[in-house]
Amino acid sequence: MSLHGQLLLAVESSCDETGIAVIADGRRILSNVVASQTALHAASGGIVPEVAARAHLRWIVPVLDQALADAGATVDDVDAVAVTYGPGLAGSLLVGINFAKTLAWVHDKPLVGVNHLEGHLYAAWLRDIGQEDGPDPIFPLVALIVSGGHTFLVEMADHLTYRLLGQTVDDAAGEAFDKVGRLLGLPYPGGPAISAAAEGATAATRFPRARTAGPYDFSFSGLKTAVLREVAGYRDRGAPIPIDGLAAAFEEAVVDALATKTVAAADEYAVAAVAIGGGVAANQSLRTALRQRLDALGLPLLVPPPAWCTDNGAMIGAAAGFRFLAGDRASPALEAIPNLSLAWSEG
Repeated sequence: MSLHGQLLLAVESSCDETGIAVIADGRRILSNVVASQTALHAASGGIVPEVAARAHLRWIVPVLDQALADAGATVDDVDAVAVTYGPGLAGSLLVGINFAKTLAWVHDKPLVGVNHLEGHLYAAWLRDIGQEDGPDPIFPLVALIVSGGHTFLVEMADHLTYRLLGQTVDDAAGEAFDKVGRLLGLPYPGGPAISAAAEGATAATRFPRARTAGPYDFSFSGLKTAVLREVAGYRDRGAPIPIDGLAAAFEEAVVDALATKTVAAADEYAVAAVAIGGGVAANQSLRTALRQRLDALGLPLLVPPPAWCTDNGAMIGAAAGFRFLAGDRASPALEAIPNLSLAWSEG
């Protein structure tokens, strides 16, 4: 079976977004419904796992109904049911896995387990309903995944093949955004709030860029500490804290670190393109910096629209399309693996 004519139902519940999508040919979105829990977790300034799992239970059936209605399809129409089985929050993952396994069993459909990180990679090649043209996979490429829990660079020689080039040695970029957002008294989630505060602002200082043992590794813990000390210094002096200026300086430091190492890797490994994914990939400053630097190398940047950077079922369906074509099938014993990583090739 080729990707052409393939129809998949994909379920994503790894964290705090209940997402279900119907994807054709591994790339074309027929429906993509997401129930967000951002407002639910705003009061605590972060995700409460038990609350997240209960919210998935509340929303997963209505999200499925809406996704099927939007696609004009039924579960019997699809070729397989795909689901995220890691990494993520154990309780949240289990809601989606058990739901998908039940759908697959009741409707006698194959089950495909998908790595959430792989979904973020494949989001770059999605295209919307009625959109005939879209970015084609160009190999080899360097891919940067930046989210709340993960920051890493890989080289892809072909579909479903990854060689790790570097990763964060401490905080992920998205986690750093959230923590610094709290330090600055900004609302949750920190990424969009910091970007909004930084827009049009002049950086109040220049924060350090971390040096790492690996040339393509990342570190944001020291940057977070630098912001903490800067804020403490203003408080000790009884001076007003320049929230916008510090937000601009922090965002500038994160974007510089991500863009510099990504472009350097693309240059060293002589790839044909660069792709980015994950929640932080929605950051406009990061997109702009990468495009400007990659233009100088004559390399295209493959990046999903902001709505497809955050967790959603469509990205899981995109990765599942290629997994299904490769013959991957999950057994009814599929379980959640909260610390699941991608399978890195050697070399």
